[in-house]
Amino acid sequence: MHELPITENILSIALKHAQAAGARRVTDIHIVLGKFSSIVDDSVQFYWDLISGGTICEGARLHFQRLTPRMRCQDCQHEFEVTGEIQPCPQCNSLNLTLLSGDEFYLESIEIER
Repeated sequence: MHELPITENILSIALKHAQAAGARRVTDIHIVLGKFSSIVDDSVQFYWDLISGGTICEGARLHFQRLTPRMRCQDCQHEFEVTGEIQPCPQCNSLNLTLLSGDEFYLESIEIER
């Protein structure tokens, strides 16, 4: 359910920038999300289809790019990608880890027609 306010925010940002650029319509929106973010892209798409109607964003395609998480071991400082669930450091087997990336969520770009 938290995807609704997030999707409303995406729409607001897209409308603001598209109108400032003199857009006739928004065609594509590119969103980046980390694999460990709590955002469900199908839910964002569902809400997008509901709330963008009647705006210059209606019919815009949402493109989701999923980022692979990266961790740093705090014991040996080794950095590595997480290919599945959180795993121990492949260098020293420690679980003393810090998430470097993988929980991102942001609107990367908007494509428009003038």
